[in-house]
Amino acid sequence: MVTTALRWLFLISVIIITIGGNVLVCLAVGLCRRLWRLSNCFVVSLAVADLLLGLLVLPLSAVVELRNGNWPFGGTLCNVYIALDVLFCTSSILTLLAISVNRYLAISSPLNHSRIVTPRRVALAITSIWAISLAVSFLPIHMGWNTADYRVQNLDWLIGDEDKEGRYCQFEWNNNYILIYVFASFYLPLVLMCGMYLCIFRVAREQVRRIRATTPSFARLAKATIIREHKATVTLAAVLGAFVICWFPYFTFFTCMGMMEKTNPPNIIHSVVLWLGYLNSTLNPILYPAFNRDFRRAYAQLLLCRGPSQRKQSFSNISVHKLLSFIHGIGAPQTTDKQKDPANTEPEEKILPVCQGT
Repeated sequence: MVTTALRWLFLISVIIITIGGNVLVCLAVGLCRRLWRLSNCFVVSLAVADLLLGLLVLPLSAVVELRNGNWPFGGTLCNVYIALDVLFCTSSILTLLAISVNRYLAISSPLNHSRIVTPRRVALAITSIWAISLAVSFLPIHMGWNTADYRVQNLDWLIGDEDKEGRYCQFEWNNNYILIYVFASFYLPLVLMCGMYLCIFRVAREQVRRIRATTPSFARLAKATIIREHKATVTLAAVLGAFVICWFPYFTFFTCMGMMEKTNPPNIIHSVVLWLGYLNSTLNPILYPAFNRDFRRAYAQLLLCRGPSQRKQSFSNISVHKLLSFIHGIGAPQTTDKQKDPANTEPEEKILPVCQGT
C-alpha cells in the first residue's frame, strides 16, 4: 500500500513539474525582454517538446506503470502513443544539436553570427527538426519497419485485450532497423554535440588568452560580450549533460532488448530507464535558472507578478512620490540633470510592475 502511494506521488509530481516548468520557460522567454534573443527560439522549441511530452505521453505512461505494464486502450492508440513518445524524444535530440551548432557559431564567429543565424534560417531549422521528428516517429511504426516480419504491430489488438499473453505497449525493435534508427537519431547526434562543445571550450580558452593581450579599454567591452556567451554555453552544456545521463541508459537498454527475438514484458529495469529518460524533461526547466541569471530573474518576475489592482497602487505611489518631491523641492535651488541624485529616481523604477513583457 505504501509502495503504491509512493509510486502515485512520484509519477504525479513528475508530470506536474514537467508541465509547469516548461510552461514557465515559454512564458519567461515570451514575456521578459532580456530573453528576447534569436537563440532562445531553440530553447522554446525544446520546452514545447518537453511540455507536449508531459501533456500527451507521461499521463499514459503513468497509467501503464500503475497497471503493471497493462495497456487498456487498444492497439491503435498504443501505436499513436509510441509514435508521440519517439517524436518528442527525437525533437529534443535534434534541437539540442541545433543549439550546440548555434553556440559554436556564437563563440567562434561572434562578428558574423548575426549574418549567419538569421530569423528565417532559425525558423527553417526548427521546422525541419519537427518535420524530421514526425517522419522518424510515425512512419516506421505505421509502416511496419520496426517489427521482425515488417508488419504493423498491434493491428489485431482491441480494447479489452490487454490481459492476453504478450500484449505489451512498447516499440518492437526486432530487426536491423533498430541499428540504423538508434545510430542516426541518438548516437550520431550525441557524438556531434560532444565534439561541438569540445571545440567551443577550446575556442573559449583561446579568446580568454587574446583578451588578456588586448588594450584595457577594448578588453572590458570584449570580455563582457564573451562572458555572456560563455554563460549561455555553460547553461546549454549542463542541459546536454542531463540529456546524456537521462537518455543514454534508455537507448542502451532498449537496443539490447530490441536485438532479442521476442518482446520482453516490462520489468523494473524497463520502468527505471524509461522514467529516467522522462526526468530529462523535468530537469530542463530547473537547469535554466540554475545556470543562467536572466532566467532566474524572469522566473522571479513571473512568480511574483502583481495583479491590476496592485499596478494601480504602484502608479498611485509613483504620483504621490513625485508630488511629495515637488513640494519638498519648492524654494530649493534647481539642479541640472547631471547634478540630480540617481537615488531620487530609483524608487520609481522599483515599484513599476515587474512583469512588463512589452
